[in-house]
Amino acid sequence: MKGLSKLTGIEISADKEVLLCYSFDSSALEGSLPSAVAWPKSTDDVVRIVKFANENNLSVIPRGAGTSTTGASIPLKRESIVVSFEKMKRLLEVDTGNLTVLVEPGIINSRLQEEVEYLGFFYPPDPASLEISTIGGNIATNAGGPRAVKYGVTRDYVMEIEAVLADGSVVMAGSKTHKRAVGYSLKDIFIGSEGTLGVFTKIRLRLLPRPMEILTLLVTFKDLESSGKVVSKIFSSKIIPRAIELMDRFSIEAVERFKPCGLPRDIEALLIIELDGNPNSIRNDAEIIVDVCQKLGADISVAEDTSSKKKIWETRRAISPALYYLKPFKISHDVVVPRNRVSQLLRKIAELSNKSGIPIISFGHAGDGNIHVNIMVDKNNQEEYLIGSNLVKEIFEITISLQGSLSGEHGIGITKAPYIEMEIGKRELELMRGLKNLYDPKGILNPGKIFGA
Repeated sequence: MKGLSKLTGIEISADKEVLLCYSFDSSALEGSLPSAVAWPKSTDDVVRIVKFANENNLSVIPRGAGTSTTGASIPLKRESIVVSFEKMKRLLEVDTGNLTVLVEPGIINSRLQEEVEYLGFFYPPDPASLEISTIGGNIATNAGGPRAVKYGVTRDYVMEIEAVLADGSVVMAGSKTHKRAVGYSLKDIFIGSEGTLGVFTKIRLRLLPRPMEILTLLVTFKDLESSGKVVSKIFSSKIIPRAIELMDRFSIEAVERFKPCGLPRDIEALLIIELDGNPNSIRNDAEIIVDVCQKLGADISVAEDTSSKKKIWETRRAISPALYYLKPFKISHDVVVPRNRVSQLLRKIAELSNKSGIPIISFGHAGDGNIHVNIMVDKNNQEEYLIGSNLVKEIFEITISLQGSLSGEHGIGITKAPYIEMEIGKRELELMRGLKNLYDPKGILNPGKIFGA
């Protein structure tokens, strides 16, 4: 590629083998080979790369760890530079007096959590990919995770973002203060923007004190719908657990094949319910939850030690890779409905699966209504793959009919772009596109994502 010599001092490659590695992500979609891949080490490096791209009409594709399931981090045309943040992964500052932390976008979520927990603090957002996903990527999609039911999503912890705009200018959105009422909240426009408005270079996050104690329950059910009803009844009892995670029988079967954990095979669903806080308080809440679950025919066990708790969460996080043991391919989407409609969503998806003959596996964050729906198909079987693909719209129609949303935490990327008008009105889309044009007049920042080609 001509002109790359202008980017002296920045690690950059145009080798075909390297380009191939950065042409796809966890969505299993294959993008175009980019013109180059760059690994900046500073804000100044990012500025130089973006200015070069702007001057040469090249697309800029920001990339964390490539864990996007919607194709948000893949290039769609040859004339592009993938900007990988693997080398910008430092924890820059921990402000213990103000409970904040300043990081670079490439830092892995789990590493950040380990660092702050060692100091007695707590960063709640915990996507299933926390062992490999980056904070920059988490912010780009407004990632959630099991603990979102009590603590909220990534947006609730972002205080300040340094970002490079399409013209190479640097903006600081947000503030180091915990309260601010000056002008528009530009940082919130960046959150969930999937790299289409700016390239993040520094991020300040809010921390919490580490909880005193954690109590974990494993609750099993003989029918799927009862697991959804339990979720609503727990909140009606005025209890907000730290997490309520759902696994249906298919996901249980997949995990037991992939990584046997001793889960019962004769159940239709299980819930992982976790409480944290003052020991006396969470034990009282646990007694109420046990009573609610038993009235709906559930069996309950308590994880007695750290090892048992860790094993339960390893089981939950093993679901996605385990599903490939059932079928060689899956069409995966996350949807979200009001939590009191989770049981309806589960029932309707099960009916759709039975009617189509295609296995549809549901698991995820039942506590906030965010369910991961996986349509299991063989991509080499054209008829089966077509039927499975057509089920996506039906699942989205069910979700919207239940007053839900097409995405709770994975974003839109490429895979959901064709359906965005099912949820977002014409005028609202015009406003969003207007923001895109304002921030990125030439359309070089991650083009084709959210709004489609």
